[in-house]
Amino acid sequence: MGSTASPRDEVDLPEGVVLPIPRPGEVWVVGAVIRDAADRLFVQRRTAARRLFPDSWDLVGGHLDPGEPILAALAREITEETGWTLSRIVASLGVMDYTGDDGVTRKEIDFLVDVDGDLDHPMLEPGKHEQPRWITPSEVSELLWQQRPGEDLVRRLLESAFEWLDAHQGHRDGPGAH
Repeated sequence: MGSTASPRDEVDLPEGVVLPIPRPGEVWVVGAVIRDAADRLFVQRRTAARRLFPDSWDLVGGHLDPGEPILAALAREITEETGWTLSRIVASLGVMDYTGDDGVTRKEIDFLVDVDGDLDHPMLEPGKHEQPRWITPSEVSELLWQQRPGEDLVRRLLESAFEWLDAHQGHRDGPGAH
């Protein structure tokens, strides 16, 4: 998909967060750990027909288009996969390198985010995702117990986001706060 920026793509980064600059030849992925007003986190299952990490639990995100800025890709992926709109970047969850089950090495940057939209009714991409769920910290191990390919990354990101939320309880001030 194209990388048409909209005014909603212009969101502030939390203080101290500096975005990396992807180099030519690097494969970059953005990830959104989306929270709701009860500090539950959103997950969805990749369909069995997916080439990369089929039938695995996943977060919202995807590859940057060539020349696409990181935050524009983040906003685009959220809208494409859920129908929601990025309203606020709450925290950076860091950058990690991994090799997918397709053999491609990727750099992934992940963010804890708030979104606008009907959070009870995400508009999932047909044929790509199913079984949307909001989960609590106690459900992470229960949901990700099978350790399908890629789910170890999802588990670590969910645990990191819940740790951040626990350490910053009540952190809903600032631009785009609910």
